[in-house]
Amino acid sequence: MSWLDIGSIDDIPVRGARVVKTALGCVAVFRTDENEVFATSDRCPHKGGPLSEGIVHGKKVTCPLHNWVFSLESGEAQGADEGQIATFSARVEGGRILLNAAEIEARTAA
Repeated sequence: MSWLDIGSIDDIPVRGARVVKTALGCVAVFRTDENEVFATSDRCPHKGGPLSEGIVHGKKVTCPLHNWVFSLESGEAQGADEGQIATFSARVEGGRILLNAAEIEARTAA
């Protein structure tokens, strides 16, 4: 498995996100208040809202446009909303965030 180092966990605020631009589109990388990291597509399937600008709460993100809520673990919409966002493997090693490069290359992120 090929892992891509995208920076320090400290580059992302707690309950915040950053965008990583790839050849396939933008990937949103989120940091929870438990210092876990998750990577998903950056676009909400509803109206294309930038999820990286959404509100991170627990292991979920709320789209800033119409308040759709997505699980950062599974990508599934929560509550009455229907839809799913792509998720990508991410981990932290030695304070560095690593994304699974092969997985990102295999799926369209945006």
